[in-house]
Amino acid sequence: MWKRVERAYTSLRNRVDFKPQIGIVLGSGLGAIAENIESVYSVPFENVQGMPTSTVEGHSGRFVFGYINRVPVVVMQGRVHYYEGYTPQEAVLPIRLMIRMGVKALVLTNAAGGIREDLNTGDIMMISDHISLVPSPLIGKNDPSYGDRFPDMSEAYDSGLREMARVAAKKVGLDIKEGVYIQFTGPNFETPAEVRMARAMGADAVGMSTAIETIAAVHMGIKVLGLSFISNKACGLSDQKLSHLDVQAESRAVTGKLSKLIEELVLMASNK
Repeated sequence: MWKRVERAYTSLRNRVDFKPQIGIVLGSGLGAIAENIESVYSVPFENVQGMPTSTVEGHSGRFVFGYINRVPVVVMQGRVHYYEGYTPQEAVLPIRLMIRMGVKALVLTNAAGGIREDLNTGDIMMISDHISLVPSPLIGKNDPSYGDRFPDMSEAYDSGLREMARVAAKKVGLDIKEGVYIQFTGPNFETPAEVRMARAMGADAVGMSTAIETIAAVHMGIKVLGLSFISNKACGLSDQKLSHLDVQAESRAVTGKLSKLIEELVLMASNK
């Protein structure tokens, strides 16, 4: 896998002469945020050697290199998931690739189901910690040049970035909430019994991505901020049937305010 990351890095570097400072991953329905950056390069995943490609509707599957408030960034417009048939190691390859390109901090976004009673459709929850029900992407041989064999996860979501996000949210007039995110494998939505289990475990929101990406980033020494858009109440907490189309529609409705938050956050983070 490490050789595959290096091949992908060489392939992308041959196409793009750009060193991003911050990486941003856009979740389901949130891809339009990438249209707000000052784009310099755009590279579809399939044009990068060894790069897994996204097969999910609503995930464009490309890297966009450019500027937000004059800060060099790379935006991953759409992501790849474990449930698409990739191994955890393959699913986090794009994260490792962005870090190899030079990013020092990552903003991971996703659409999630709200478990905690006060999390409603349209809310933005900053991730304070996570629970992963997906195998670790660190299983297998470790390359010490990438990170420690046993990385510490006591502060997987950087406290400094979270404080910046609180300040940025106030500046743009957003009331963001905070909580614990749990990653299920997907692609099926969780059952009511699984939601009750997740709540008993201490989870506040549920989704199908992000946690293993955070593990890979922390392994490589990168600071992470996680933002979950609450696109629906988790299964069993409302009478509504869950649908990916509804998730996409709700996510698109929030792109404006989430984009403003990210723009302010990028500017603040670049000055630290």
